[in-house]
Amino acid sequence: MDTNASARRRRWLVAIGYGLAMLSLAATIAGCGGVNSNAGQWVASWYAAQQDYNEPFPSNLAPAPTPVSISNQTIRQIVHTSYGGSQIRIKLSNLLGTAPVTFAAVHVARSAGSGGVDTTTDRPATFSGQASVTLAAGAEIWSDSLSLSSPTQADLAVSLFVQGSAPVATVHTLGQQTNYLAPGNQAGAASLSGATTSTSYYWLSEVDVSSADKVKVVVTFGDSITDGYQSTVGANHRWPNVFDDRVQAAVGSVGKASVVNAGISGNRWLHDVIGPAGQGRFARDVTGVSGATHVVILLGINDIGFGALVPAQAVSSDQIIAAMNAAIAQAKARQMKVFVATLLPYQGASYFDATGETKRQAVNAFVRSASGIDGVIDFDKAMQDPSNPTTLLPAYDSGDHLHPNDAGYQAMANAIDLGLLNK
Repeated sequence: MDTNASARRRRWLVAIGYGLAMLSLAATIAGCGGVNSNAGQWVASWYAAQQDYNEPFPSNLAPAPTPVSISNQTIRQIVHTSYGGSQIRIKLSNLLGTAPVTFAAVHVARSAGSGGVDTTTDRPATFSGQASVTLAAGAEIWSDSLSLSSPTQADLAVSLFVQGSAPVATVHTLGQQTNYLAPGNQAGAASLSGATTSTSYYWLSEVDVSSADKVKVVVTFGDSITDGYQSTVGANHRWPNVFDDRVQAAVGSVGKASVVNAGISGNRWLHDVIGPAGQGRFARDVTGVSGATHVVILLGINDIGFGALVPAQAVSSDQIIAAMNAAIAQAKARQMKVFVATLLPYQGASYFDATGETKRQAVNAFVRSASGIDGVIDFDKAMQDPSNPTTLLPAYDSGDHLHPNDAGYQAMANAIDLGLLNK
């Protein structure tokens, strides 16, 4: 027997096994968005729930949307983060697309305002080491880790160069932020030439930071009231933003935390349009958010109101409550802290009626007495006119009797007991 040959064979087999293990590890890391060089956990610092731009409204509410495509353009999108860090990653989504989309260049930098960036902070993003990535219909992908210092509550610019022509499908329509579209590949440019503006987000769903510390990640889940409809564009005056301001100022008492927004304007628990129904998207937009530990649930007024406009989609208060209970159970199964908010007054809104008000009162009665949750946030009481409790206080009313103005969103954020975060 040739002992030297036998030894060489054993070393060869060990080397092969080691190499296969390293390839498997590399594949796992690539699928998780690259190496986390801080050896900490990824926590969400900004979020946008995805919806289908082309999903038609009921015909008696609005005409079908006009198809739109992005063709050889750069989209520069401004995100206002919550928690800061020195390593970040971004998530691109073609979740609701029907065709592939190619991002030939992706850059992340600190925003300098008006569509400009601080080029000293500009970082090209890669995906499994590649600068270009094509997302198939239904696919999502994390970038590799980027070394970029992002302070708490920073404005980052994420620039995507869309190569070729891609039909717009996966969007977050109500961005309440001025974003920019410019011709050609200007992803790394300090300023954009020939840009137009939009207040929507395209194909961008999440920004994470790495943290070696324990961070509470609070996901705010809801509809247009959480999404910030009627708040000042570009001012970050949605109630989750103002809540985040309070949380960051109270770090000494509540600990390190990040607040992200998973609202979709027009969303409902039980029906699609606008956005995937709440009961279907909860697993993705709450428990699937990186590092999620807490959730604030404020959803249901559109289930009530749209049912008055589209009788075929009318639902009962019991159906809404059942959907809420299912969501609570999902979050609890992931050991999350769950806070449920009462539905705001809405008398005077275009879809208000007495039947709907009865349903709202039943839902709010459930919320105030719900078991198995970690706290109630009584937005109804905080926002109502004491002289007419079924209406918003005029000082908080944006004018449509449904959505708060900036002062109203501030009042909502102020109504939350920060001590809930210590439960």
